Amino acid sequence: MRYAFVLLVLLCGSVQAAEQVRLTNGEWPPYQGESLPHQGVASRIIAEAFALQGIDVHWEFHPWARSLKIAEQGLRPGSAVWFYSPERAEHFLISDAVIESGYHLFYRKDFAFDWRNIKDLRGLRIAVTRGYDHGDAFRRAEAAGELQVVRLTSDEQGLRQLLAGRIDLFPVDKVVGFDLLHRKFTATERQRLSFHPKPLHSASMYLLLSRNVPGNVELMQRFNLGLKQLRDSGKVSQYLMEIQQPLSLTH
Repeated sequence: MRYAFVLLVLLCGSVQAAEQVRLTNGEWPPYQGESLPHQGVASRIIAEAFALQGIDVHWEFHPWARSLKIAEQGLRPGSAVWFYSPERAEHFLISDAVIESGYHLFYRKDFAFDWRNIKDLRGLRIAVTRGYDHGDAFRRAEAAGELQVVRLTSDEQGLRQLLAGRIDLFPVDKVVGFDLLHRKFTATERQRLSFHPKPLHSASMYLLLSRNVPGNVELMQRFNLGLKQLRDSGKVSQYLMEIQQPLSLTH
């Protein structure tokens, strides 16, 4: 009886001693989402990388701007996943790359489209989702008035305007676009769309840990180590392949 009591105390103590980190997150299926399996593949990669270092991740889902602000102020240790920018580097430690995002130009198949550089987009009606980064060349061309760009509130709105003929081009992460088309659109609608194989913008996305939280330097070191272990095991490639295999424009 005494042995059982001691064992129970030791087990309880080990549970209480387990490390935890609470991070902010947002909705961006299939990479991130509160109702998705594992809260999305990017969330899964981050959680499993931390788990390899003995750290449990608890996710808090907020609108994207709030997620970043909460972490920037140090109210939570960090947020996932984000593109690099010099402004973010001032406020956050930036992890090794978690996922790669490629924004491609979607268009209707009845619209003959090809492009090699930003100049080829002049005169075309382009919509983008507000708050997304489409690369330096696109940003400079828009600022110079060389591109006709309107901003929308969501990727779904952009794809619907594309189908309705209100715009000619809509850039969206290819995996995100395919997932959205499968969840929100019919097979007939999907078959009317295509995308250009040349990405408009491609870049890595990262876990950000606030510079205002003590211990985050060590926490980031441990995360990067866990991420390398997970990547070396082949699981990162496996998880990313799993979300892409069911998706296409023709099914």
